[in-house]
Amino acid sequence: MTQPTNHDHITTESGAPVADDQRSQRAGAGGPTLLQDHHLLEKLARFNRERIPERVVHAVGTGAYGYFECTSAEVRRWTKAKLFSEVGKRTEVFVRFSTVAGSKGAADTARDPRGFAVKFYTEDGNWDLTGNNTPIFFLRDGIKFPDFIHSQKYDPHTNRQEPDNVWDFFSHTPEATHQFTWLFGDRGIPASYRHMDGFGSHTFSMVNQAGERFWVKFHLKTDQGIRCLSSAQAQVLGGEEPAYLQKEFYDAVEGGDAPSWTLKLQVMPEAEADRYRINPFDLTKVWPYADYPLIEVGKLVLDRVPENYFAEVEQSAFDPGNFVPGIGPSPDPMLQARLFAYGDAHRYRLGVNHTRLPVNAPRGVPGGAKNYGRDGTMRFDDNGGRRKNYSPNSYGGPAQTGADDDAGWSVSGSVGRHGLIPHRDDDDFSQAGALYRLMREDERGRLIDNIAAGLAQVQRADVVVRSIEHFRRADADFGHRLEQAVRTRRG
Repeated sequence: MTQPTNHDHITTESGAPVADDQRSQRAGAGGPTLLQDHHLLEKLARFNRERIPERVVHAVGTGAYGYFECTSAEVRRWTKAKLFSEVGKRTEVFVRFSTVAGSKGAADTARDPRGFAVKFYTEDGNWDLTGNNTPIFFLRDGIKFPDFIHSQKYDPHTNRQEPDNVWDFFSHTPEATHQFTWLFGDRGIPASYRHMDGFGSHTFSMVNQAGERFWVKFHLKTDQGIRCLSSAQAQVLGGEEPAYLQKEFYDAVEGGDAPSWTLKLQVMPEAEADRYRINPFDLTKVWPYADYPLIEVGKLVLDRVPENYFAEVEQSAFDPGNFVPGIGPSPDPMLQARLFAYGDAHRYRLGVNHTRLPVNAPRGVPGGAKNYGRDGTMRFDDNGGRRKNYSPNSYGGPAQTGADDDAGWSVSGSVGRHGLIPHRDDDDFSQAGALYRLMREDERGRLIDNIAAGLAQVQRADVVVRSIEHFRRADADFGHRLEQAVRTRRG
């Protein structure tokens, strides 16, 4: 066989050189293939096992590396997090954009919320801000999330997304009216990942050096300006290239056009939460800017795409439970559910050692993660060597810091099944109506057409009536025009 030139030799998984990678061993020129051909069997067996379980949601994604730079000294009033410790301080980041409902291979131009997850590799460990390109969500309690996703995914019988399921669930879920109004509006399909905003969506907490707590909302405002696709444009582009947004993003970054976002905060002193006119922990609502203005604190820049998609994007794992000192959770019920669900999903999909994969490891921490976790599938480092695997111990292993725990806040009441405490102006429809009235007339027309296109396909009349009624309660004109549009489409 001719020896390769200017290339490394192919080897088996054990490192042995492979003499022929084009022909299997056979019993004679016309005979059957031999079981002893180890390279053939190993190659086929590995191929059979290449796919790992896809994400249940956010399966279609794009990733990039870059940095976050703190631009504000004022932010130290609210948090002791080290990435905000001084103006000009830079922290490496990895960001993953994604759609929510589609399976691997689905068009990334679908009308769907976009995941906007940021991993900050700080010196105090990774902080994962697992947000979306919308400031709100469909639900306010995580116990409803599996049912919501089931209604969006493939039907058990038809194996396709069914408008009946989508709208039936919505018709029983009035709190989703605000998000549906957003989703079917112009911003429901971004023209580029570079041209959309990102939001932490949930309410989070910040604690400063004095131990004072603040409730915060995170906003990543695109510096490239907002650009969106119409439904017709998205169908054409997604049909021609299902990975249209991925290609557009990679081409831009690799061409030297590094996109950036300005990080801004809304800050609410802890004492104001109880008396604010809406419940500040309700994920279906925004905090109006008039009440809590945006405050600029930093810049996010993405300037490098991954070398290997599987290693760095498919295996990336974001966990909203990954906080650093100075940043923490809130009583938001959806966030509380995600604190469990995301990490558990990664342990199922990637294994218990997924946090040691290079893209997920805490790069900013000298020496990496230090704890007593051992063993498990795919433990590819020294597994702690001969060091003890329990705490506390007398052998010099890592010990707790003893620092104050800033993750707590006062609670009261009895254990039970509770919804969020309603505040003075809380309801499921007011903010959806305000969003509708904020739109220009041409935007309202497209919103009505987009909703009617799906709702007109629903077979059950009661589902259609209930769904329209939600929008009517948001705004009478909204509901009336939608009813007329559905009737026209149905003939």
